[in-house]
Amino acid sequence: MKILKYIFLAVLLIPFASCDIEDFPNPNGSSIAEFDADASNSALQTLVTGMEDLLRQEIGFYYDVVSIIGREYYFFTGSDPRFTGEVLGRGDSQLDNAGFYGTRPYLGRYRTIRTANVLIDGASNSTLLTTEELNGYLGFARTFQAYELLLVSNLQFENGIRVDVRDSENLGPFVDYNAALAAIQNLLSEAATNLNAAGDAFPFNLSAAMEAFSTPQSFLGFNRGIAARVSLYQGNTGEALSNLASSFMDIDGDLMAGAFRFYSTAGGDFANNLFRVPDQADAIIAHPSFVEDALAGDNRLSKVLLRPSGTLQLDDLSGDYDVVRYQSMSDFVPYMRNEELVLIYAEANASSNAGESVRAINAIRSAAGLSDYSGGMDAASLLDEVLFQRRYSLFAEGHRWIDARRTNRLGSLPIDRAGDDVWVQLPRPVSEAGG
Repeated sequence: MKILKYIFLAVLLIPFASCDIEDFPNPNGSSIAEFDADASNSALQTLVTGMEDLLRQEIGFYYDVVSIIGREYYFFTGSDPRFTGEVLGRGDSQLDNAGFYGTRPYLGRYRTIRTANVLIDGASNSTLLTTEELNGYLGFARTFQAYELLLVSNLQFENGIRVDVRDSENLGPFVDYNAALAAIQNLLSEAATNLNAAGDAFPFNLSAAMEAFSTPQSFLGFNRGIAARVSLYQGNTGEALSNLASSFMDIDGDLMAGAFRFYSTAGGDFANNLFRVPDQADAIIAHPSFVEDALAGDNRLSKVLLRPSGTLQLDDLSGDYDVVRYQSMSDFVPYMRNEELVLIYAEANASSNAGESVRAINAIRSAAGLSDYSGGMDAASLLDEVLFQRRYSLFAEGHRWIDARRTNRLGSLPIDRAGDDVWVQLPRPVSEAGG
C-alpha cells in the first residue's frame, strides 16, 4: 500500500492571530467535494490557512536530519539513540526506511502538496471567482507545491520522487533527480505566469510571517527566489542570475528579510519546535568544527552558546555549544532569506564575473563583522569562499548537506568516530518500496 494514498486531506484549521480572518468554515469532517463547485473566497481561505499550517508540520524532522547528516549539529537525547546512531552512520548501522526521521518529513511535505491540489481544484471549479482571483490561488498553491517537492527531492536525491500525486488511487511514477528538478522549475514557471495575471491583490490573507509577500507581485519575488535556488541545484548559473533579477534579492538590504513560517505560543497554535532551551541534558549541540573553523570576530557565532554546565557527551560524541539559532518558541522559521539570495548571486557569478561575486561576498562578510575578501579571484577560490560563507550564514537552515553533495564535497564533512558514514540520501520510505 502506498503511503500517499492515506494522507488525510481535510486541513486542520489553526487560525493565525495576526490574519484578521473571520467566519471560517470548519474543514474537519467536511468532504472535499464541498470545494468542487462554487467555492467562496472564505471557504478557499480555509485551505490557504491550512496550507500555511501544514508547511510547519513535521518540518522539525527535516531540519534535524539534514543538519545532523551535514555535520552542523548533533541531537543528544537519551530517549532515542537513532540520532547519534543511524543518522550519523555509526558502526554497521544503516538508515531505516521505516525510520520516523525519514518518513515523517516525507509524508509532511506531501500533505501540503495534496492540500494544494484541493485548493487548485476548488478555485478552478468555482464560478464565484474573477480570473485574477483564480490566478492568485493558483500562483500561491503551485509555488508552495514546488517548494515542498524540492524538500522531498533534497532528502531522496537519486532515489527520485513522485511529482504527480493528484490521483491518490493512481499515483504518478518516480522520476529521477534531474527530471524532478526540471518538473519543479516548470511548476514554478506556471505559478509565475499565474501571479503575473493575478492583479494587485490576493483574494486571501497570509500570516504575519509572510507579510512582505502578501500581494501577487511581491509573492512573485519569493517564487523567483526559489526558482534561483533550483537553478543553482541544476548547475545553471545563467538561469539563476535571471531568476534573481526578478526575486526579492537586495545586496545592500536586510539579509534577514524573507519569507517565513509562522509560529506562536498562543492557545491552539503551533510553537517553534526547532527552539530548545539551552543547557539541558537533551540538547541540540553544535558540531565542534562550527566554532573551530570560524574566523575571528564572526558575529554569526551568536547562533551557538557556550554551555554553562560544561561539555555534553553522548555515544562517544561531545560538544560545548548549544545551537541557539532560534531564541523562542514564537520565532519564525525561514523558507528563504535575502542572505541566501545574495550568496546564490555570488556563486552564480563566480565563474563569469568575479567582481560581482566579490561584491556579494563582501556584503555577507561585512554584515558578519569581517573584513573584505582578499583571496583568489579564480572561480574555484570564489566557490570555496561562497560555500564557507553559506556554512555560517545559513547555519541550521538546511543547506550544508545539500551544498556538499551538489559540489561533490561530501567527503570533506568531518567523521567523528571510526566507521561513521556521511549519507548521500535517505532511503525511500518502506511504504513506497514497490513504487
